[in-house]
Amino acid sequence: MNIHEYQAKQLLQESGVPVPMSILAYTPEEAVDAAKKIFEQSGTNEIAVKAQIHSGGRGKGGGVKIAHNLDEVERYAKQILGMTLITHQTGPAGKFVRKVIVQQGIYKPGTSEVKEYYVSILLNRATGRNMIVYSPQGGMDIEAVAAQTPELIYKEEIHPLGVQVFQARRIAFNLGLKDKAFSQMVKCVIAMYDTYIKNDLSLLEINPLVKTSNEDIFAVDAKVNIEDNALYRHPNLELLRDKDEEDQAEVEAGENNLNFVKLDGNVGCMVNGAGLAMATMDIIKLSGGDPANFLDVGGGANAKTVAAGFRIILKDPNVKAILINIFGGIVRCDRVAQGVVDAYKEIGNISVPVIVRLQGTNAKEGKDLIDQSGLKVSSAISLQEAADLVKKTVN
Repeated sequence: MNIHEYQAKQLLQESGVPVPMSILAYTPEEAVDAAKKIFEQSGTNEIAVKAQIHSGGRGKGGGVKIAHNLDEVERYAKQILGMTLITHQTGPAGKFVRKVIVQQGIYKPGTSEVKEYYVSILLNRATGRNMIVYSPQGGMDIEAVAAQTPELIYKEEIHPLGVQVFQARRIAFNLGLKDKAFSQMVKCVIAMYDTYIKNDLSLLEINPLVKTSNEDIFAVDAKVNIEDNALYRHPNLELLRDKDEEDQAEVEAGENNLNFVKLDGNVGCMVNGAGLAMATMDIIKLSGGDPANFLDVGGGANAKTVAAGFRIILKDPNVKAILINIFGGIVRCDRVAQGVVDAYKEIGNISVPVIVRLQGTNAKEGKDLIDQSGLKVSSAISLQEAADLVKKTVN
């Protein structure tokens, strides 16, 4: 689960990671009021107005502006709020901006006294251990740093007992810090790891992590992903979910206990079991089509889940056909077939061809149910039959 920058900073602050003063605003008027407080309390001479969407690259897309007075804060807030922000992570559709944070400015870009770093924590799946990835060249072009100067990307693998002080010191040393900034970075790294572990995060990324002209360390930006499978341990974190930022088809699928991922193809698929779903997508590809989604209805498929799956798939205007591929192991094929028929009648006018492939317990009975239903549904038993019907439909 992704959360917003302002929420990520709250988690960091709870562990002792220093963050700039910032206030959430939903209107230009709220942004101006927030800026007044920050100017008065922090003594800063600049304010950052930052769009809050689930995406990186906001600065390059025009979603981050630096203001030096209240008039500029109001003007930038009006520009950003309500805009559709397009970044390299949102895709061409972009994301609608509903809120901004007004943040204390702690440095002026380009000054020699200020330095930007990159620090992230994630799981190294090859070793099964967490890893801190960091670089002395942080900022908006970190991807270019990784591609052009990979020697400036450092990695520190963490023992299951947790990050050790000598590792935090090595990170501070490799970042070229000394004296006060060195000491603050050591504390910051340990606090970051505490945030990562106690909240069951799958990613914690701070870019940039800034050293100011006063040798202070601040997490100026933050990106956090929370492990979905651990949310039952953190009901407080589940409240941070912003469904407006998520794909609405995936939200609806989750509400119906369906495992759904939207893709860019033209053949919708509904399958029981993740492995079979992957094989089904291969079949679609080999037949000349492209999968429009990954949809696993699980072992307890019934009329309700099938109907929900139909509705979700049909919301995609690119879908030219739907392939339902069910293996009757935990669930009987005739029960799924009846669910398909019932769902078809419930939804009504389904304009795209539907292909149903059943195999396993009561597969023949399931095929007979579909064939005798009078609906425009093609049935198949073998994978090859299903593949041939997909090919005939999309070509």
